[in-house]
Amino acid sequence: MAEQVLLGPGNQSLPRSPAGGPRAPQRRFVLNLRRNLAGYGFMAGAVLCFALFSWYPMIREFIMSFQGTHRDPVTRLPRTTWVGWRNYTRIFHDPTFAAAWKNTVEFSLLALLIGFAVPFVVAIVLNELRHARGYLRVLVYLPVMLPPASALLLFQYFYDPNVGLFDHLLHLVHLPTSQFVQSSGSAMVSVVIASTWMNMGGTTLIYLAALQNIPGELYEAAELDGAGVLGRIRHVTIPQTRLILSMMLMLQIVGTMQLFIEPFILTNGGAGPDNSTISVVNLIYQYAFNLSGSSNYNSASALGVLLMLVLGVFSALYLWISRDRDK
Repeated sequence: MAEQVLLGPGNQSLPRSPAGGPRAPQRRFVLNLRRNLAGYGFMAGAVLCFALFSWYPMIREFIMSFQGTHRDPVTRLPRTTWVGWRNYTRIFHDPTFAAAWKNTVEFSLLALLIGFAVPFVVAIVLNELRHARGYLRVLVYLPVMLPPASALLLFQYFYDPNVGLFDHLLHLVHLPTSQFVQSSGSAMVSVVIASTWMNMGGTTLIYLAALQNIPGELYEAAELDGAGVLGRIRHVTIPQTRLILSMMLMLQIVGTMQLFIEPFILTNGGAGPDNSTISVVNLIYQYAFNLSGSSNYNSASALGVLLMLVLGVFSALYLWISRDRDK
């Protein structure tokens, strides 16, 4: 039978719970709060950073995409008004809108064919080496340690049609020279090559770490079954690294869809010859920071919202497919 707790001179009583009294839940809450106070503090800092630098800009961008900004004729201060879908209508009628999306998708596909496959092949080669493995890892990772602007300025010199290294090498072997980023036909491929060289080091090391976690017994069993090099890669390496390959695939697509700095530096502004390298993010930059004085942050916000929605839909679709595969 539960004990009785006297509450006052009137002999009123309340059953005491076996857990330690009517205030036991409050005591447990206070103890847990004190015990985890440091963890809550670190978590609050992370949440605050996300709120200030991620969530608030996204919400602010969404609101600005439905607003228009103009200067008050009296005070000369900027004023905002609600304009509905006018900003979205404007960007849809922009002739460079379709070109920007086409170039972004083209870059993503080329980056998957080159930038996704090359690091995996390099990681397999490094994993099979027995000598100078550490030196070659540093050599592969070295481009990642360079500032992106410095690496792209280096490639801008390589692509120069007059004094560039690549045209000089082609001339030495009696091959026709190329315009590289100066030609609309080769500009995008040149941008992909530079981007792959800049970013493949980190991806290669991630793949190499995944390859070294594969048990050697699996390769021995495959060899006993008569599998060659390609057979071992197909039946052992790829299945064992499927999770990391899928994750890197999603990250690379999301990253390549935000293409900006490579064409911006290599083609002196990002548009390239005949708008052959202009990307969605570069078009956002042109809307927001148009040097002609007609900057429009609201149209830039509208295009940014569209890009965010596209990437969000793709990420959700990828996570849904991955969940079904795991089941």
